[in-house]
Amino acid sequence: MSKQTDIKIFEDKKVRSLWDNENEKWYISIIDVIAVLTESVDPNAYWRKLKQRLKEEGNETVTNCHGLKMPAPDGKMRLTDVADTEQLFRLIQSIPSPKAEPFKQWLAQVASERLDEMQDPELSIDRALEQYMKLGYSENWINQRLKSIEIRKELTDEWKKRGLKEGVQFATLTDIITKAWSDKTTKEYKILKGLKKENLRDNMTNTELILNMLAEASTKDISAATHPKDFEESKKVAKQGGNVAKVARKELEAKTGKNVVTSLNAKKLSESGLKKLEDEQDKKKKRK
Repeated sequence: MSKQTDIKIFEDKKVRSLWDNENEKWYISIIDVIAVLTESVDPNAYWRKLKQRLKEEGNETVTNCHGLKMPAPDGKMRLTDVADTEQLFRLIQSIPSPKAEPFKQWLAQVASERLDEMQDPELSIDRALEQYMKLGYSENWINQRLKSIEIRKELTDEWKKRGLKEGVQFATLTDIITKAWSDKTTKEYKILKGLKKENLRDNMTNTELILNMLAEASTKDISAATHPKDFEESKKVAKQGGNVAKVARKELEAKTGKNVVTSLNAKKLSESGLKKLEDEQDKKKKRK
């Protein structure tokens, strides 16, 4: 099963989901749905009791639900019960909640949007923009992030042309690029920013994103020009591409006297900036 992890937002609450490319359907965390609908202090316990009751009633929906690994609050990938949208519609009928109908409408929209995106890829960019805005990122950062997604796609397409494999080979090349331009492996970079399983790019500052884009775009261009024959040659190209961005990073640091690669987080910077602006506005109102 080829899957893509995603986080959906319903009324400012996160709902973990996995897209199954082969079957073209969403698998959504039942625990997250219960948390949204019931606001229970212990959605896991709520689900255990509900599952037991439904099994006793001979409910086939519960029997057909299965577990998949999803990112847990502690950042680790943990097994959790999931259901596809059809199964969720049936389960929601067993959960008394005033949010049941709005959630079902939202669920139907999520399923429809994904199918629309498969027909028109530009829609996925619009969805990503909306999601990042809901998560509190600045508009300027979001524009950079969306551009970085485009550049990353161009790079992975180039790797596929060279016969490279998704997974270990892609991860290794990415690590080489990151190490070359930032002087840190992906793992070291995440540790610096206090991350676990979170996406590193989602926690980069504008400048870090720009240099990472330069590194990946340079790697793609060099690969397209030199036609590396195998994985080993592609590793050399990855280092060359990363070094292009390293030169730019060193030059910038020399001019500013500040390190580019830091523990700063783009979202936190955006939130602190917004708070500062609100405080300034409050002070102005009090003066008047």
